[in-house]
Amino acid sequence: MPNYRRANTAGGAYFFTVNTFRRLPILTEAPLRAALREAIRLTRITHPFNIDAWVLLPDHLHCIWTLPEGDADFSIRWARIKSHVSKECGSAFGARDLSASRNKRREVGLWQRRFWEHQIRDDADFARHADYIHWNPVKHGLVTRAIEWPYSTFHRFVQRRVYSCDWGLADAPEMAAGEHV
Repeated sequence: MPNYRRANTAGGAYFFTVNTFRRLPILTEAPLRAALREAIRLTRITHPFNIDAWVLLPDHLHCIWTLPEGDADFSIRWARIKSHVSKECGSAFGARDLSASRNKRREVGLWQRRFWEHQIRDDADFARHADYIHWNPVKHGLVTRAIEWPYSTFHRFVQRRVYSCDWGLADAPEMAAGEHV
């Protein structure tokens, strides 16, 4: 079995990509959005974190979290979030033809088992990853302007005057190095 190496900086900021199982286009469905919102709320009660940026697309999500000082355990947070959503929505949205391994583990086929993580290094790295997050619906052809996508923190960034309403229209923003999705 591979030995996955994860960043381990307590109180750090992290960029994540989480995919649905077999890239099922289900995450923007209302029941899944509600379950995800509730899972995050419940997880933050016992394992707090700040959501700095977020985008929810049909088959994956990207986000940046900042963990509290002295805490680097983002894996437990993702495990709890994914578990709650699976319990709430697995029977309605889960894959039907699961492998023996997934059946043995009682998985419902909503999520890929792993997630991709990158530790944010500095303000410039944060800005590149926030741009990547907010540009992603445009990149995937879901909308023509970032402001048109409702499942994103882009609107919060506009309110805070980080972006203008027409951000990205003249030129596509510089994407984070090692673009992976």
